[in-house]
Amino acid sequence: MARQPAKTLWYDRPQYVYLEFCVEDSTDVKVVIEDQRLVFSCKNADGVEFYNEINLYARVNSKDSREKRSDRSITCFMRKWKEKVAWPRITKENIKPAWLSVDFDNWRDWEGDEEVERAMVEQYAELLEKVTDKGPPPGHGRPGRRSLKPRFPGTPRPQEASRCAGSTPRRGAGFSEEAEPSRPAPR
Repeated sequence: MARQPAKTLWYDRPQYVYLEFCVEDSTDVKVVIEDQRLVFSCKNADGVEFYNEINLYARVNSKDSREKRSDRSITCFMRKWKEKVAWPRITKENIKPAWLSVDFDNWRDWEGDEEVERAMVEQYAELLEKVTDKGPPPGHGRPGRRSLKPRFPGTPRPQEASRCAGSTPRRGAGFSEEAEPSRPAPR
């Protein structure tokens, strides 16, 4: 029986490149990870032989790379030689074989994540500073105004509420009628 390539999915992360060979009930699994090449072979329960050979886009640390077999696939974790460098493709050649696809379920654009995360933390810290340094929210403590706080079953009464309960709620589902501000009757 002739060998055929296994359907293969790949995705990139800052430290590792992941390859998943989709072969159910595999036997005789052989994975050879070299610095610039990966060779995979196995058989499935029907005796069909699978063989994939990939010349990798960049160098990997073969000694710190592993494979893991499950009932449905064989996953290879290959440690990048140069970490935090994105791989635009898995193959050295700028050709995409029909059996090779990007694993979009696991793909994540991680480049620049640190800057985005840092900016979000700074923005959150500024927001917290504005919220915690100010007095009570507008409309609280004024005579003749009712609270707009939501009344959900099981939530504490206003005198029992936590520090975070002072945020301005949105009107809509989940608010009781008495929470609405009083309005003058139409004339």
